[in-house]
Amino acid sequence: MTDSPDISTTHLVLIPSYNPGPQVARTVSAARSEWNPVWVVIDGSTDGTDKLLLEMAAIDPGLRVLALARNRGKGAAVLAGLQAARQAGYTHALTMDSDGQHPAKCIRGFMAASQAAPSAMVLGDPRFDASAPALRVRGRRISNWWANLETLWLGINDSLFGFRVYPIAPLERIMGAQHWMRRFDFDVEAAVRLCWAGVPPINLPAPVRYLDAAQGGVSHFRYGRDNLLLTWMHIRLLCGFAPRLPGLIARRRHGRRSDSNSQPCKHPCKHPCKHPCKHR
Repeated sequence: MTDSPDISTTHLVLIPSYNPGPQVARTVSAARSEWNPVWVVIDGSTDGTDKLLLEMAAIDPGLRVLALARNRGKGAAVLAGLQAARQAGYTHALTMDSDGQHPAKCIRGFMAASQAAPSAMVLGDPRFDASAPALRVRGRRISNWWANLETLWLGINDSLFGFRVYPIAPLERIMGAQHWMRRFDFDVEAAVRLCWAGVPPINLPAPVRYLDAAQGGVSHFRYGRDNLLLTWMHIRLLCGFAPRLPGLIARRRHGRRSDSNSQPCKHPCKHPCKHPCKHR
């Protein structure tokens, strides 16, 4: 590994991993070239990648691997990583998928944005290329619309994209107070409930690539099962939205007043992944 960055004592990269195939080695290596430390939570994998990751960690002090005995779901794997990270003194975690879809080259830019605004969550705003399945792209628009309704359009550009930096303490509290958010419903519900808790979103663009089977791509998304899970999740969130509506309205009004007193940036950054704008 070349040009490994200095170790951070506050921010880490957290990668939940379930049967990702050999692509996971490239994903983790790319993340390690951008950040130190990187933690991987093996979510009961049975494809042999647990041994591969443990071998990588044995020779790389910047890589830590946590292994769950059985598959619990993405949200549960992230929660296990958050709990261990908090106990180790970390305050923020950037989550990314293990299958190669998320852009490791954007890690430093997202971390810089989080370090500049530690009370916020930094959400990836995906930029899809021709490899993205049209059905997946269209379907996420529905979930995005509901998530924005549930937060009264407080600024979640994309509710499903899992490349994000979370402040650990509020997210761990939210997840510890309920038994939901443990599987594919994690990403959407985390963004919505953090907004409800007063954690503001910062949106940064990030490219996405979908790998086919020949490229080592592995997908565990199931349209019927996971769309039913998302539907039930939005029903729960709508039930929680109504009592929070007065507070959300007040926050929107305050936000408009704040926006009216600020000047737009006159120096838009050409490379938002690596160089978040510093001219404000």
